[in-house]
Amino acid sequence: MAFAGKWQTESQEGYDAFCKVLGIPDDIIEKGRDYKLITEVTQDGDNFTWTQFYPANAQVSNKFTIGKECDMETIGGKEFKATVQMEGGKLSVAFPNYHHTSEISGGNLVETSKAGSVVLKRTSKKL
Repeated sequence: MAFAGKWQTESQEGYDAFCKVLGIPDDIIEKGRDYKLITEVTQDGDNFTWTQFYPANAQVSNKFTIGKECDMETIGGKEFKATVQMEGGKLSVAFPNYHHTSEISGGNLVETSKAGSVVLKRTSKKL
């Protein structure tokens, strides 16, 4: 149950380059650059609800069970099928344009997204 709780972005590396690779418009990148993203995770065994709250009251909530295919949604509203895996304490999932992992490290939520050679690393503290 290490992931359960409410988390707030403390730092991020590679944000601009990652957003550009995904084709996010410059004005949206600018708005989100210093935004303190809130991530709320509920966990019941292998069942998760993972919700992220973005600027302008936008939010994306995905429900999944480790090892089972599910319907997920991107921040852009694109729906896709994915299977979230748990590997060595890390959650791992392939989004349409990138690969995402989440882990608890030093009491923080560390999320790493990779699109080719471009990496976004976001570290969040528990609230």
